[in-house]
Amino acid sequence: METKNIMIVGVGGQGTLLTSRILGGITVDAGYDVKLSEVHGMAQRGGSVVTFVRYGETVAEPIVEEGQADVLIAFERLEALRYAHFLKPDGAMVVNDWRIDPITVVTGAAQYPDNIIENLSEKYKVYSINAMEEAVKLGNSKAFNVIVLGLAARHMDFDKEAWLRVIEKTVPPKTVEINKKAFLLGYEGV
Repeated sequence: METKNIMIVGVGGQGTLLTSRILGGITVDAGYDVKLSEVHGMAQRGGSVVTFVRYGETVAEPIVEEGQADVLIAFERLEALRYAHFLKPDGAMVVNDWRIDPITVVTGAAQYPDNIIENLSEKYKVYSINAMEEAVKLGNSKAFNVIVLGLAARHMDFDKEAWLRVIEKTVPPKTVEINKKAFLLGYEGV
């Protein structure tokens, strides 16, 4: 099997680390060699965060090179735009249709770009969902990242039951049921 490259981007506090742990867990359970990166960027709330998950028969290093990501999972629109160049030409970009203004926009030093998802869709295979809105409907806004992961999982090689088993083992016990519901919402479609 060729090494698969997954990239998760967002801002601090959006659950990129939990998502990478779930991805790492499913790949280990499937018997693959897995390398996870630690956080690159500012991990505090509001700073850009990037994690990489690489899996295959043998994986030498955890870093995904530009143009090599099979799946790019973006928890925020601007982060999708910022890291789109890492996606393979035939890769899938899964975007949470959500806006978080970076400090440069908040202070007026920059403007938040318009039509990010539409513009990305002209060059890439983009799948978007307003996962925050859906998570609020489920009763837990923090579960939005698992909704996005559910949508992304449709573009990976693991079955639904395997994902649910790993989620059960990985998330805090009191959040297992809400996270399983969130995953299924993204996986099966809203």
